[in-house]
Amino acid sequence: MGSGSEKPARRRAPGRPLISRALVGLGSNLAHPRRQIARALRALARLPRTRVVDASPNYVSAPVGTRGPQPDYVNAVARLETALGPRALLSRLLAIERRQHRRRDPSGPPKAPRTLDLDLLLFDRRRIHAPGLVVPHPRMHERAFVLKPLSDVAPVATIPGRGLARRALAGARHQRIARTRSHVIS
Repeated sequence: MGSGSEKPARRRAPGRPLISRALVGLGSNLAHPRRQIARALRALARLPRTRVVDASPNYVSAPVGTRGPQPDYVNAVARLETALGPRALLSRLLAIERRQHRRRDPSGPPKAPRTLDLDLLLFDRRRIHAPGLVVPHPRMHERAFVLKPLSDVAPVATIPGRGLARRALAGARHQRIARTRSHVIS
């Protein structure tokens, strides 16, 4: 598509909402990262017209592309079904980040430590290039901390313009990533 339009990728039955499939990346390296991921998953499950179908295990990885030392990240991927459009979903992801005290400083370093980072990785099989919204997420095909958990919840996921996600993972094998335990919030 590339035009930034948000036309449905699939047709819907009359009177029924269009259900799209979305993959959301979750990451944290501040303020109890495993707890941040668990809280974010619960917040995703409370989104309107959205259902968390699956969530990957948590993985720990070194920061990528940062200046100076930082704590390791905990990452996961959630597979959603949603009647929200991509822009509406992104807006709600940013609201969850804010509720979990994510601070975005436009004048600060782009890869600063964070309590929570939620990325809209894939939305159906669409390509979207609009101000503030790019899908598939840029550079996801280069990052083991995205590709490994994504492959866990969507083994045949295709990155538009790049091919199978699990094939891209083979090219990122040099990046350190290890499964870690999850934090359960009752």
